[in-house]
Amino acid sequence: EFTHGPIGEIFASNGEEAFRDMEKAVAVELAGRVGLVISTGGRMMLDPDNAAVLGKRSRVFCLTAAADEIVRRVVAQDGPPRPLLSGQRPAEQISTLLEERAEAYAQFEQVATDEKSVDEVVEELTRRLHVSG
Repeated sequence: EFTHGPIGEIFASNGEEAFRDMEKAVAVELAGRVGLVISTGGRMMLDPDNAAVLGKRSRVFCLTAAADEIVRRVVAQDGPPRPLLSGQRPAEQISTLLEERAEAYAQFEQVATDEKSVDEVVEELTRRLHVSG
């Protein structure tokens, strides 16, 4: 269920800045709750305010994958296209985004997802939570 609407529509009608403001409001709202698993977009946790509010009482993991794996997943997904990958060369766009975001992503605990099923990633996250939890 969409609270504000599909991301592509928000970008098109209100712009990226409005979308980022919505992300901040959602981060604040969710930060006060417990027992959640929150799956964010690739940029949400790069905002220092979002990272601070969500990381204050929670554990944050950065799920990683190689650029070619991300391309494969994005191409295979159902649903609307991702606004930041709307150009003709998604592989190049993804590589550029990963390079630009590498330092910021490094602040979070990394979990490699290449060649892993969803169940395997969940098992890895669960193991890490129980080992240090």
